[in-house]
Amino acid sequence: MRSVKAAITGVSGWVPETKLTNSDLEKLVDTNDEWIRTRTGIIERRILKTAGKGTSDIATPAVKELLQKTNTLPGEVDLLICATTTPDMQFPATANVICDKTGIKNAFSYDLNAACSGFLFALTTAAKFIESGTHKKVIVVGADKMSSIIDYQDRATCIIFGDGGGAVMLEPAKDENVIIDSILETNGVGRKFLHQKAGGSVKPASLETVEAREHYVYQEGAQVFKWAVKNLSKVVQQVVTRNQLSAKDVDWFVPHQANLRIINAAADFAGIGQEKVTINIHKYGNTTNGTIPLCLMEWEEKFKKGDNIVLAAFGGGFTWGATYLKWAL
Repeated sequence: MRSVKAAITGVSGWVPETKLTNSDLEKLVDTNDEWIRTRTGIIERRILKTAGKGTSDIATPAVKELLQKTNTLPGEVDLLICATTTPDMQFPATANVICDKTGIKNAFSYDLNAACSGFLFALTTAAKFIESGTHKKVIVVGADKMSSIIDYQDRATCIIFGDGGGAVMLEPAKDENVIIDSILETNGVGRKFLHQKAGGSVKPASLETVEAREHYVYQEGAQVFKWAVKNLSKVVQQVVTRNQLSAKDVDWFVPHQANLRIINAAADFAGIGQEKVTINIHKYGNTTNGTIPLCLMEWEEKFKKGDNIVLAAFGGGFTWGATYLKWAL
């Protein structure tokens, strides 16, 4: 009997309408368009400005579109995993809220936080539920409202991040076009270079932490860049080599959209041509867990069934990983 494997059978994405351009940021902090473009590749990013709206409101339209595209009734979904760094609230899980807003009543759901690598970690986890034979339809969401934890007085971080997200459906594969392999890594020493100082159990929110602006993203950019280039490049090469592929065999490279220089370095190290690299960082910035599903959504029409695709991400913590799959749509 053939073992069960998981295939991506649908993709979707959603971003807010409001654009925050480099020119807009010039009015907020000491920066300029040329500096931002040359160092990050970002031209603009999307911001969810509506009061009272959170990450679930980014994910909900993406999940509704996914259900429609895959002809799936909400009641048919077995599991929903939401990869996010910016949950609606500490609890309940944003995944629970998404299910309620989309009418998914027969599934269990939970959040997964691995910073920018969360979508890959969640995708691998979801694939295991399919492979176990116990689940038939699993939705993986990657979404973040990064504007909720960005200090727009900090020019080092406010230029990078935007809001957005997407979702994919996983189902048992009908052929060989499946999620084949993942290499996922973490190294907790990296937590000191990229984190949120306050708001957790170590340093709960207080008047002092708010006044000290400790509820925003803190990043030591040079250290993050060095670790990201080294480890992202390495893990992409590892997953390619482990599956006996050459760079020519890779049809598409779908990297996390953190920084254009990091993306280019990883592709060059693996020998993957730039024409095979999906890039939308110039439009959306770093949407953290949203970047990979947004790329999958935007390149869906260019992908062909059977294409060899490598996904890769690097995030705070540090976390990083790469996934190799054959496109099933």
